[in-house]
Amino acid sequence: MNIWLKRGLVTLLGAIGGYAYYYYIGCLGGSCPITSNPYISTAYGALIGAVAGWSSKPKDSEKPPA
Repeated sequence: MNIWLKRGLVTLLGAIGGYAYYYYIGCLGGSCPITSNPYISTAYGALIGAVAGWSSKPKDSEKPPA
């Protein structure tokens, strides 16, 4: 699987999760800055998904020979 496709899918899943959090758990009064706005909640979820999907481990073929 292409690395950019994987990162994009994980980011999309994070965005869906962020919106789901807003829809099912978010507050209606507006006192919660992240969960009271669907756009901010979705963007925050996408950011968390992108960070989680960004692998910092190099592949075996990228490691220098020992």
